[in-house]
Amino acid sequence: MQETNTVKILRFHPEKCIGCLSCEKACSKVHFKTEEGGENSAIHIIKKNETFEMNVCDQRGLCLDMCPVGALARNKKGIVILDVKRCIGCQACVAFCPINAMRKSSKRIEPFKCISCGACVRACPEGALELVETPIKDIRKVVYHKQGA
Repeated sequence: MQETNTVKILRFHPEKCIGCLSCEKACSKVHFKTEEGGENSAIHIIKKNETFEMNVCDQRGLCLDMCPVGALARNKKGIVILDVKRCIGCQACVAFCPINAMRKSSKRIEPFKCISCGACVRACPEGALELVETPIKDIRKVVYHKQGA
């Protein structure tokens, strides 16, 4: 598999968000074939005072080495993905994720996360989300900086 140097990540524009949660519902439809949102969505929109914040995987890949069975890897598009056939459901990646973006649902044993599919972007009526191509080296640099390396 040829590695890529870039990855698509979600960019959030809080000034455009109206808190309708259409993005969460679209995400849960991708992962669970339901429009429940909430714990069944890899994207979470959180109201903070008079504005909104987004919590979602930023594809930095800090979790890649945390899986004891190697179920996490970057695909050819650079997205960190979980191989459900290899996953044993130990939830180590959920516990480790420094931004709490690896999700756990009561509907299945395997965790799940944002796969940068764009369903949430298409569902947002206000254009508060976009997929942005980002060099992987840039997001690694930021992570290492925050970790003190």
